[in-house]
Amino acid sequence: MEKERLILVTNDDSVNAKGIHALVEMAQQFGKVVVVAPDKPQSGMGHAITINDPLRLVSTNLFHGIEAYACSGTPVDCVKLGIYEVLHRKPDYVFSGINHGENSSTNVLYSGTMSAAIEGAMEGIPSIGFSLADFDSDADFTAVQHFGAKIVQKLIESPLNKSVCLNVNVPKLKQTSIQGIQICKQAHAYWADRFERRKDQFGRDYFWLTGEFADVDQRPDTDLQALKNGFVSVVPTHFDLTAYDTLQQMKNWNL
Repeated sequence: MEKERLILVTNDDSVNAKGIHALVEMAQQFGKVVVVAPDKPQSGMGHAITINDPLRLVSTNLFHGIEAYACSGTPVDCVKLGIYEVLHRKPDYVFSGINHGENSSTNVLYSGTMSAAIEGAMEGIPSIGFSLADFDSDADFTAVQHFGAKIVQKLIESPLNKSVCLNVNVPKLKQTSIQGIQICKQAHAYWADRFERRKDQFGRDYFWLTGEFADVDQRPDTDLQALKNGFVSVVPTHFDLTAYDTLQQMKNWNL
């Protein structure tokens, strides 16, 4: 008899976010789910870990009979604690999300959602980060559940290199309006940052980060283009940041 799959679920929007509850509901059809997620929003934390403060885990019954913990740390802390202090073993899968807002293009570098999935990949665990291009706290995650289940099933049937995780982004459309799923490359784009200078009640200056997302990549096979055209984008993502073409070029340097 096949052993039941063990799935660790986390996110960066906190245990209270609607997205993680939708992800748990979807994940349950594939195995036993255990949740370790931040006790407060941790968006934009990237791959941060907690080293100067104590980490706390508190059991929560927010998920109706599913073993679940609220963690005082970052999404990556949640994966680490989930593996080594809650499960005491590596799970079969790590699922992160469903994020309120997309994590396409270079957003993956800032994303706590995707950093949790990348941490899973670093541990050699098949991992997926799920995001919906809708920042509404009461967003409809039905389409993510539908297409996410298709992607999970395909990953189970056709396993990938365990050092690779999947970055899944779903456009803000009704499920029936989504055109399908596209396997894509990560787009080249960036944030055109601006800082607003403000004053607090004591007259002291402080800064508020704002800006616009500059989509400079018009290639047809990127995640941004897929989302613009109404497709779910799936980007295989690796934690190895080596620029291999440049590495080859630099071998000619005479140092």
